[in-house]
Amino acid sequence: MRKRTIWLPLLLFPLGAIFASLFVGRYPVRVGEVVGALVGAGGVPAVPRALILTVRLPQAVGAALVGLHLALAGAAFQGMFRNPLVDSRILGVSAGAAFGAALGILTGIPWYLTDGLAFAFGLLAVGLVLAVARRFGGSILVLVISGILVGSLFSALLGVIKYLADPLDTLPAITYWLLGSLADMRWEGVAKLLPATLLGAGTLLLLRWRLNVLSLEEREAGSLGVDVWHLRTAAILASTVLVASAVSQAGTIGWIGLITPHAARALVGPEHSRVLPASMALGAGFLVVLQLLSRSLTGSEVPLGVLTGIVGVPAFLFLFMRQLARGGGWR
Repeated sequence: MRKRTIWLPLLLFPLGAIFASLFVGRYPVRVGEVVGALVGAGGVPAVPRALILTVRLPQAVGAALVGLHLALAGAAFQGMFRNPLVDSRILGVSAGAAFGAALGILTGIPWYLTDGLAFAFGLLAVGLVLAVARRFGGSILVLVISGILVGSLFSALLGVIKYLADPLDTLPAITYWLLGSLADMRWEGVAKLLPATLLGAGTLLLLRWRLNVLSLEEREAGSLGVDVWHLRTAAILASTVLVASAVSQAGTIGWIGLITPHAARALVGPEHSRVLPASMALGAGFLVVLQLLSRSLTGSEVPLGVLTGIVGVPAFLFLFMRQLARGGGWR
């Protein structure tokens, strides 16, 4: 019964965080102005209305979608690789997307092409991983090693881009993007995230029952009549779409894909039909809260990649020590 009643708070967490983010910030906005702007009522001054509808609301929705993407992909990867230390960056997608964005910034192409280039290189990185893994047997070990190698390759190529970049102009732009931020998120960015949400999250939710089979040893899964390689490839591609789209719009943001699936398992158990939606809700709400903090703590917005590291390390240490204290290891 406890795990049934937890779903309402999980649903309300991201919704409440989005609503709170509309009136909390350096520029004071009253709750009545927020409600009036949302329902289209008259009497709301032009400045608060514009701030709420064109800045804070798309930032909050974008943060929720990015957090949802990273958390859901992290939960799927942890399950299919049977490794609690895996997150959404395991197959090199973040490194590939980072290289694509840095290449776009270096060449000076328009930003709408730069984020498309980041998305394309994220997909390319995972495509290389799958091709190498398929050539050498397709086991989990080969996939992980291939992901590490491809990620290292794109990280090295990113280093070349930084070396070639103008240190007074282009290099700071690349560095700032790599730290992760949603300061420039508007409705155009949300519109780019939504198709990836529908495709990636929809596919993983449809596969949620079968992902439990991938948690078994490959021989056991095969004995149940499951085509392990094709099922794993479909889940990897869906997760890649989620991560690549998130990185292309928000930069590299760590820890969300690692921490939130563990928190979800602590709340609803290890079964993927519950872990995936719980991870989505926690990831969405958690990143909205961090986005709110990033713009409120100081006079300038703190990069999200920095903030998630500051919050994520103690959170992971707490979860790790708590699980060890229970003596059950990681689920």
